[in-house]
Amino acid sequence: MVKDTVVENPVKPDAAENVVAHVRDLLTKGEVKPGDRLPAERELALQIGVSRPSVRAGLQALAAMGVVEARRGSGTYISTGPPVLSSGPLQLLAILHGIPRTQIYEARRVLEGRTARLAAERAAGESLAEISEEVMGMFASTDDAQTFLLHDIRLHRAVARAAGNLVLSALVEMVSAIFYEHRKETANRDRDLRVSAEQHRRIYQAIRDRDPDAAEREMDAHLQAALERMEKEDSKLVMPSQKNSAAKRTRSN
Repeated sequence: MVKDTVVENPVKPDAAENVVAHVRDLLTKGEVKPGDRLPAERELALQIGVSRPSVRAGLQALAAMGVVEARRGSGTYISTGPPVLSSGPLQLLAILHGIPRTQIYEARRVLEGRTARLAAERAAGESLAEISEEVMGMFASTDDAQTFLLHDIRLHRAVARAAGNLVLSALVEMVSAIFYEHRKETANRDRDLRVSAEQHRRIYQAIRDRDPDAAEREMDAHLQAALERMEKEDSKLVMPSQKNSAAKRTRSN
């Protein structure tokens, strides 16, 4: 005889949303601030009137948003770092709607071009030093593609921070993160990294010289060159058999 499986305290979507709303209210009222520890799951469940699995689901959603962070053996804390937006939802939407990477890259050019302009207007001494350090790191690692890539990523983040707008910084991080895995895979392919390092040096110089027009222009030119390189690399990944099949389909049509 097969017994029915009983699920105790199932997670209800509304209940998990109540957890998110509760933490949002705590933040709005100033009852918790970055670095504060949230009450234990049992206490939160009693406060909100939901099950502990619902509390866990709500906290997981908040963690995905970058609002809270779990520390093993210590509890759940309100995040202290700058706002972070996960690139996961955007990647899923791109797959769902068939959005090509070229369109995402186009959005990146718009975001980072204007961000570089703001950086040229607002960057202070510490921000300039951070960007300069990454440029030097790029020139020093032109024979090590993976290390070069890390300096590249950190430089773009530094430019975004120098713009002094947390929303733009988070958006730049989210959009550029989509290309990171692809870039890790293609970083070791033969190309002159000094060309890319020089492009970044010109971006830095424009920001240092407080020339917004040049900063935006140099950033856009760099990202346009990167897009063309990405498209070229993608075309090389198409197997000869795939090309032949495509050619046959064209002839048959």
